[in-house]
Amino acid sequence: MKLWGGRFTSRADEIMEQFNTSLPVDHRLYKEDIAGSFAHVTMLVHCDLLTPEEGDLLVGGLDSILQDIETGAIKIEGNYEDIHSFVEMHLTERIGETGKKLHTARSRNDQVAVDMRLYAKGKAAQVMDSLQMLIDSLNTKGAANNVIMPGYTHLQRAQVVTFGHHLGAYAQMFKRDKKRVGNAIDILDENPLGCGALAGTTHNIDRDVTTALLGFAKPVDNFLDGVSDRDYLLELMSDFSIVMMHLSRLSEELILWSSQEFKFIDMADAYSTGSSIMPQKKNPDAAELIRGKTGRVYGSLFSLLTTLKGLPLTYNKDMQEDKEQFFDALDTVMDCLEIMSKMIDTLHVNADNMKAAIKAGFLNATEVADYLVGKGTAFRDAHEIVGRLIIYCEQQKKAIEDLTVEELAKFSEQITEDIYDYIDYENIITKGNKHLMKQVGK
Repeated sequence: MKLWGGRFTSRADEIMEQFNTSLPVDHRLYKEDIAGSFAHVTMLVHCDLLTPEEGDLLVGGLDSILQDIETGAIKIEGNYEDIHSFVEMHLTERIGETGKKLHTARSRNDQVAVDMRLYAKGKAAQVMDSLQMLIDSLNTKGAANNVIMPGYTHLQRAQVVTFGHHLGAYAQMFKRDKKRVGNAIDILDENPLGCGALAGTTHNIDRDVTTALLGFAKPVDNFLDGVSDRDYLLELMSDFSIVMMHLSRLSEELILWSSQEFKFIDMADAYSTGSSIMPQKKNPDAAELIRGKTGRVYGSLFSLLTTLKGLPLTYNKDMQEDKEQFFDALDTVMDCLEIMSKMIDTLHVNADNMKAAIKAGFLNATEVADYLVGKGTAFRDAHEIVGRLIIYCEQQKKAIEDLTVEELAKFSEQITEDIYDYIDYENIITKGNKHLMKQVGK
């Protein structure tokens, strides 16, 4: 069933019919399509392009379709080209010839453009909510387990930090992601309804009416751009890709930390799986899947970038491919954010193992150098002294803090008893790095 055909003398090939339809993908736009039609009808009545009676009939028919879809009385299926033809043809079947007036002063080009903007705007706001949920989970878990642990560079133990501060670093990443998505919403918040196919309409319409009814900030400034713009989808998918990159980095750390080699955390059974052959295994599959699905979101972004890169103005049927890529990226990032929040909420922190890893890693070596600098030694000289001290500790199989003051003084006569307070790990946190104790992710 089509909204066009008068210019054609023969039917499309059956394979072409299947190839051309987008209903299996764009069916999820039914709410936005009907909302756009509600606003359009109201505007047409306001501008005397429809009578109030016609407007009431159209609105009533549209509302009945919406209710029947919501309750399952009708299913979005059948030989329809897209969600727009599905709605309009059901409307005409219900209310008769007046249903054919719904498309007055409107094209499917601006209709799909408004549907996608409404959908993207609403879903982007949900992504922001999911990001905040994850930020809250990270902050809550960090505050409840603000124990000391090794901080790493090059995946080598570097300096002492706190688990709360480590999780706070990810909270900061997701805070930036939330700002990026919010910025994308601000940019896309323009109403393309009224652009027509590409050059507006000769009817005396009022775009401010539909803009207000649909909750957009303003009408688009250029009709050609209004129907062909998909930048907002690319921007959101770029944002989703960065979110997934951050989720993947966090997943990698959870995978490492839950291994027997680290044993810093235990993952909840609800987000782990076992082995079909090795009964002792507890695999962090939820984190691994998030890490794997990151590439999927990247792929959706690059697919749409490739689709759009050579298109002339204005609308081209290639753009029908935008929906499947955007929907898949959106669904993936939403699922991953929810799973990650639940993983963080339910993981168990092994504080003793974290502390033991600190003692074995000479993580107070930098503080020894700072101590010597405080006693008047040039930093480069202090750096070399501590390097030789570490070699000695490795040979003796001792930690720095376990050496006697006499042993320490062999490397510098400036070292006295006060060094022990200076290199105590808890003191390092509370004295030299007080900011580590703060929950900076909030």
